[in-house]
Amino acid sequence: MEPRSLDGGADRPRSVHDEQTGRVIVVGPYLRARRGDPDSTDSIAVRGSDARLDEAAGLARAIDLVIAELVLAPIGQIRPATYLGKGKVEEILGIIQGHEADLVVMDCALSPIQQRNLEKAWNTKVLDRTGLILEIFGRRAKTKEGALQVELAHLNYQRSRLVRSWTHLERQRGGFGFMGGPGETQIEADRRLIGDRITKIENEIKKVQGTRRLHRAGRQRVPYRVVALVGYTNAGKSTLFNRLTRSEVQAADMLFATLDPTLRGLTLPHGGKAMLSDTVGFISNLPTQLVAAFRATLEEVLEADLILHVRDISHEDAEAQQRDVDAVLRQLGIDPEAGGRILEVWNKIDRFEPEQRENLSNIAARRPAEHPCFMVSAVTGEGIDELLAAIEQRLALSRIALDLSIDAADGAGISWLHRNAEVLRKDLHEGRFEMTVRVDETKRDIVVNRFGATPHPDEH
Repeated sequence: MEPRSLDGGADRPRSVHDEQTGRVIVVGPYLRARRGDPDSTDSIAVRGSDARLDEAAGLARAIDLVIAELVLAPIGQIRPATYLGKGKVEEILGIIQGHEADLVVMDCALSPIQQRNLEKAWNTKVLDRTGLILEIFGRRAKTKEGALQVELAHLNYQRSRLVRSWTHLERQRGGFGFMGGPGETQIEADRRLIGDRITKIENEIKKVQGTRRLHRAGRQRVPYRVVALVGYTNAGKSTLFNRLTRSEVQAADMLFATLDPTLRGLTLPHGGKAMLSDTVGFISNLPTQLVAAFRATLEEVLEADLILHVRDISHEDAEAQQRDVDAVLRQLGIDPEAGGRILEVWNKIDRFEPEQRENLSNIAARRPAEHPCFMVSAVTGEGIDELLAAIEQRLALSRIALDLSIDAADGAGISWLHRNAEVLRKDLHEGRFEMTVRVDETKRDIVVNRFGATPHPDEH
């Protein structure tokens, strides 16, 4: 769908026929980049307005909204009362009336006053970017923790607004009632109910986090390394996850198709094992409420031994998306420039012609050795073997393989090895188990002294 531009020029052609018109208008009220503006080099400023508006449309479609029209509304400054200037407010009113739209999505963060003023001026409901993303997350959360984290983020967002009175009946619809409800009634009661609910949810989250810590501690005793996938939403993480683990998690061409983290076993080229975690996709202007609320959900990333930054290298805004992901990683306390812990994966190379692939290969070859990238297609499988080999190599850097022989009757010793080492080989021979195990350097001396282990030949 081609957007209409409210920038003083003629309307662009639109592909929506009258009989197919929906009820939602998506508005891109983007600040014009100004020469010398210190913010003009950030990822938001350099991203094209059309691409940003397309992304906003994708967010709207992710909750099954039918878009009547996309509207680009460049602005020189943000107006405190309505975000947009008076003229653009009136122009958009005409568009709303022409489509008889009952919802406007503003691809920006609105203050409560701005949202209420626009709703009054347009006589329709208004949803900003934060509210839209929260609505998506509310519908996508499947695990108990995911649902709790999303509801907490929503309540903190709504507490400052109370533009809709939430009820149990509204929440049964699967979202959070941003797009409908009884209106501004019983505000004081709502405020008190929201505060009580926030306290209750925070206590429930603490319990769930305690359970997660126990599960993580259990995985650490079974010494499998954890590899986490991160990336911009719709970069193909879930498809790559399925390719690497031969599993079937939801993989859809849709923003935020994955919300709750998924963990599966990963078999490495030489038979070793690791755990692979798929996480929620990042996005530009990720609401601060969600960064904080999903810190626990993203603990798999914080605790991961290796991070795969999956990029849709075919996307026109691939560079800006990379900066957005790096920014969120920094918010989580992870340095994206730290060599050794992050591997960059250039996904969707199947979308390029041979000459374009060759150019990409040349660019990749010039990258520093400590920051390599791997060109793959999660759809066709191209480059997957090379990626798996690199994962195995990185994970082995801080570990060592040892050979040992142990009496088959030494149940305690065998049990200890299974709890504290990765058993690569275990052959019974004349009443003894001949074993090859891989352990952290920190446990090397224990295994050598207790079991008389020696370095595996490949470790020399």
